[in-house]
Amino acid sequence: MTSSQQAQLKSEIMAMPSWLRRSIGKASEISTVQRIIKQRQIHTICEEGRCPNRGECYAQKTATFLLMGPTCTRSCAFCQVDKGHAPMPLDREEPQKVAEAVQLLGLRYVVLTSVARDDLADQGAGHFVQTMETIRRLNPETQIEVLTPDFWGGVGAGEEGQRQRIAMIVKAKPACFNHNIETVRRLTGPVRRGAKYDRSLHVLAVVKEIDSSIPTKSGLMLGHGETFDEVIETMADLRAVGCDRLTIGQYMRPSLEHLPVQKYWTPEEFDRLGSVAWKMGFNHVRSGPLVRSSYHAGEEVGEQGAESRGKE
Repeated sequence: MTSSQQAQLKSEIMAMPSWLRRSIGKASEISTVQRIIKQRQIHTICEEGRCPNRGECYAQKTATFLLMGPTCTRSCAFCQVDKGHAPMPLDREEPQKVAEAVQLLGLRYVVLTSVARDDLADQGAGHFVQTMETIRRLNPETQIEVLTPDFWGGVGAGEEGQRQRIAMIVKAKPACFNHNIETVRRLTGPVRRGAKYDRSLHVLAVVKEIDSSIPTKSGLMLGHGETFDEVIETMADLRAVGCDRLTIGQYMRPSLEHLPVQKYWTPEEFDRLGSVAWKMGFNHVRSGPLVRSSYHAGEEVGEQGAESRGKE
């Protein structure tokens, strides 16, 4: 990084509002989870995505597992995860390693996510299912939420191939099926390269068509230049396909190579969006600057005010 780039990055950090600054947590608590993860050579989105809540989650001995390696075949302009067209081969022992980590951490609710794997015939859907089954063998009481890519592309690309992949995971009965729409329709192209707005809505619609009893969830990252009305429109589109749960958080630029932040939304604006979401009929809403898709994912739905404020 050049001196001018260092100066620019420092300037951006200094301009970050106070409500986005937080302690990373105790080193001893963080290292416990990191040790378990690194010993098994598995990955978490907490680390790969540099989540601002990882210190808090690690202190509670929780983590969101990132399946199928740390390299994504997509190139979304907001995401910290490494990109590349030649990701590593699947680790066939990963389901067992993740299940052992869940057992050692004593997790009662675990979130499984993954990079996009357009290089795989089933986009990795079978690997999700295998990991879920292995976790349940070692941890029969643990509930599993999935946060999936859109399962579009590669061999069998198209709606029928996508539906088959989604159906594989739905049949495995996750506690919640999450797929993030990330941004509003107008900004999907520049923000989510390789993804489509309506394609993401279709993922959530297909889950409900196959098994309406499984809760669906999606998330938005604000700060790319969207308007309040566009966010409301996106929320309405999600409700139209039966989406039950919603997270809304602030985008924070991971590096100078990523999209710059166009706006820092205030906690009051997040509160207002959260209130609108509840009125629309979402049954679980978390809206706040530091909210991320799986933050406190296993907690039961609380009161409206508690669910829609601050980092919650």
